[in-house]
Amino acid sequence: METPCVFCDIVRGKVEADVIYHDAWVTAFRDIAPKAPCHVLVVPNRHVRDLTELGADGAELLGALLWAARTIVESEGLTQMGYRLVINAGIDGGQSVDHLHLHILGGRRFGWPPG
Repeated sequence: METPCVFCDIVRGKVEADVIYHDAWVTAFRDIAPKAPCHVLVVPNRHVRDLTELGADGAELLGALLWAARTIVESEGLTQMGYRLVINAGIDGGQSVDHLHLHILGGRRFGWPPG
């Protein structure tokens, strides 16, 4: 039996979210627990657990994730000040939802190293 995935439900419109971008490959929405003034998640429209689960179309999907991020960064006015893109993988990597997603964080200064 397939485990329910909240990100899949957001993509399908079964769970309400503040969706700000959608195309044939990905959907982007504002994080419900933001870690920065701008915190957007970009997710594949089909369920993919993480990078290691990508198949032959992985390069296209990752390109779509990054292209969406670029578009959102511009529309959110983050290009001048700067921003951070993050993909967490696995428990130790900080992944809290088992669906590949890219975080767009901006609107404040970030330290290094993270975490």
